[in-house]
Amino acid sequence: MNQVALLTPTYGRDLELCTLLCESVDRHVGSFAKHYLLVPDGDLPLFARFEGERRGVLPASQFLPRWLRPLPRFVQRKRRQYWWSFRTKPVSGWHVQQFLKIAAAVALPHERFCVLDSDIVFFRDFDLSRFEAPNPVPLLTMPGAVTSSFVNHAHWVEISHQLLGLPPPPLPAPDFIGHVILWDQQTVRAMVSRIEAVTGIDWVEALCRTHGFSEYMLYGYFVQNEARLSAQHTLTSRTPCLSYWDAPELSPSELNELLRRADQGDVAFSVASFSGTPVATIRAAVAEAARLASVPLGNGAGLAALC
Repeated sequence: MNQVALLTPTYGRDLELCTLLCESVDRHVGSFAKHYLLVPDGDLPLFARFEGERRGVLPASQFLPRWLRPLPRFVQRKRRQYWWSFRTKPVSGWHVQQFLKIAAAVALPHERFCVLDSDIVFFRDFDLSRFEAPNPVPLLTMPGAVTSSFVNHAHWVEISHQLLGLPPPPLPAPDFIGHVILWDQQTVRAMVSRIEAVTGIDWVEALCRTHGFSEYMLYGYFVQNEARLSAQHTLTSRTPCLSYWDAPELSPSELNELLRRADQGDVAFSVASFSGTPVATIRAAVAEAARLASVPLGNGAGLAALC
């Protein structure tokens, strides 16, 4: 058996959200090998209580090169921690979390990974056995979703093609960003090797120098442009996760309404941490969704959304 492993990069400020994620994983997610929390070394004591048979808490230093080190906590901008080196300008914790996803998928002893940010909450059962190797890997693909009006996404499209040695596509271009993302280890390793072959430097250094990239864009465009890898993936236009990306916090009634709109394929939701929606509100919404569920859903719920 080669079960899928779960990856969650997180940090101290997201402790409450990560707690809720872990509780929901333990309650609803089945057929996974282990859930790894990837945290800054200084935050290890905060997350030590999550360590167990099915969950590991791993320090960022286990996966980052020695030349990339965290700045002291008092050196922050917009409450973000930064990492520094003599090779590149400082990079934010948001970028480091992307490094950690890639590096952990390269190094950990699993063939498949499900990447979960710490602001995801499962509210229905989700069985990952269908995505074990050698079954196809779902690749979230939204054709034509990136236009010139989406400045950040358009930039990430361009950067992805530069790092992979590909000519940039005309806009509109596909988008690969979403929640509950599945990755194949051999694909990630091949992607990293391609970046190093194209840039001539370590892949982490190459990403540090861009100051703006998307790990999901890199993976998606790499697969899309490799026939052998494309054959090992199956395209899907949606994830089984409802998403709220906006900044204003959701009221309890608004969050309840979001969950009421969930269809049978939705098993999780994400209220981005920067929205500021209180964890208590999210907990109450999960409890309300469970109360209103008239028919229990089996472990197959949500799988159709990925295949």
